Amino acid sequence: MILKNAVVYGADFAPQKLDIAVSDGVIARLGAALPDADGALDCAGCTVVPGFVDIHIHGGGGGDMADADAASLQRMSRYLAARGVTSFCPASMTLPFEELRAQFAAVEAFKGSEQGAHILGVRMEGPYISMEKKGAQCADYVRAPDLAEFCALDAVSPVCAVDVAPEVDGALDFAEEASKRCTVSAGHTAATFDETETALAHGFSHATHLFNAMPPIRNRDPGAVTAFFDSGTATAEMICDGFHNHPAVVRMAFRLLGPDRAVVVSDSMRAAGCEDGVYVLGGQEVFVRDGKARLADGTIAASTTNLFEEFCNLLSWGVPFADALRACTINPARVAGAADTVGSIEAGKCADLLVLDAELRIRRVMIRGRLYEP
Repeated sequence: MILKNAVVYGADFAPQKLDIAVSDGVIARLGAALPDADGALDCAGCTVVPGFVDIHIHGGGGGDMADADAASLQRMSRYLAARGVTSFCPASMTLPFEELRAQFAAVEAFKGSEQGAHILGVRMEGPYISMEKKGAQCADYVRAPDLAEFCALDAVSPVCAVDVAPEVDGALDFAEEASKRCTVSAGHTAATFDETETALAHGFSHATHLFNAMPPIRNRDPGAVTAFFDSGTATAEMICDGFHNHPAVVRMAFRLLGPDRAVVVSDSMRAAGCEDGVYVLGGQEVFVRDGKARLADGTIAASTTNLFEEFCNLLSWGVPFADALRACTINPARVAGAADTVGSIEAGKCADLLVLDAELRIRRVMIRGRLYEP
């Protein structure tokens, strides 16, 4: 198939008038006026961008990784595809080992059966976090970093990123070893600026939902957030729903992180795409009102947003188009270790593409070379 007559955001994320040839699920060629002997999709008046990559999502469309069930994972896959997300990392919570192992096994068995977005690997958000900043994670199962446990789970289904509080006992030794397998992210942490700087020298390279579940910036106690801004190389993810972070704070973060270090995630739960009501996240009841998810005590509990909605938010908040696009595509792909196959429009990569009209509405979603049909 040839996608013709579109404005394309290619490898350099600059708009160009190009045709895209797709064959056997990958992008075969990009160029001007390619022959359409194998069929063409006329994209005149439209923009083609890479499929979005969500590396931190617990659930959506009524499904959740915690269900350890193929049908639930399929609901997530289809929910995401309909919203322009073509790759994702289902995220676990702070739970007992046996429950986590069952969830990891379900993910691994499901891979290859996706009818929508494809799984890149598991995001392991808990259980190696700070009790002080546990957020909506269950306190009963918070524990110290355990390399043997992590390796056992990684052997069941590969982990793309694991979250750890840098200040807890054993975190640095754990990170130095775990970082040989995946990205190690500082999350649910009360770490100081100095502790975070030390962590960045010992295997940590990413921040989990920046600003949330970590101390705020103070002029004499700058904390983990400032350490990530100051790093120059570490990446940081944000939830850009207008509820977790104020738009002005997000704009500031994008300016400080630059075009290659900002990452957008949904951190969504099963209520995403569903009506308000009472749901379960990590074994705890969550109350969703006006799309905002909270525990009974008022603690924010994940989100109900999605990457495309957040992308549109970013544009409305003044973040440049290319920077917002990178943060939803190639930057998360790099964090997940998948940038060789997804995250940008380049020959040889998976044909994961979004066709957007002049009003930036999704008109077509292509996943692995196939047009997705809801």
